[in-house]
Amino acid sequence: MSYTIDQLNSMSQADFTQVLGDVFEHTPAIAHQAWQHRPFRDCAALHECMVTIVQAMNHDQQLALIQAHPDLGSRTAMAEASVQEQTSAGLQQLTPHEYDRFQHLNQAYRERFNFPFIVAVKHHTKESILQAFATRLTHTPEQEYQQAIAEINQIALARLIALIAPAGVAD
Repeated sequence: MSYTIDQLNSMSQADFTQVLGDVFEHTPAIAHQAWQHRPFRDCAALHECMVTIVQAMNHDQQLALIQAHPDLGSRTAMAEASVQEQTSAGLQQLTPHEYDRFQHLNQAYRERFNFPFIVAVKHHTKESILQAFATRLTHTPEQEYQQAIAEINQIALARLIALIAPAGVAD
């Protein structure tokens, strides 16, 4: 279902949080806080507000947001948006060899950085994600922490764009 920005602006805080709660993976507190900054002129303004909330979080809160994301190619429970995103990149139909490779890389990444590898998969393929793994495993922990937050913000923007219809075109 999609909503216009006007519909979102007129929602109660509970409804707004329910609709936008998983824009940032399993972290509805971001939508809950964003509601207080209505009205939003468009999707970009809403996203900017939500990103500002993420930036204002303390380290432990940001780390919890990062930890809320599933491993790529995993078969664990995840937000519906994550399932769709991973499916679009072919990560839900991995061969046994590809699955083992992703699991090995996920484990190596977690061992190095102590949080999951996060990439905005919407414009990626399995191959480009594997390349990103290889490159990012060489980064420092601080670089990867900042990269994870940047990727989460990109994921959130894609989710908002998918959720917010142009004015007058809501489902």
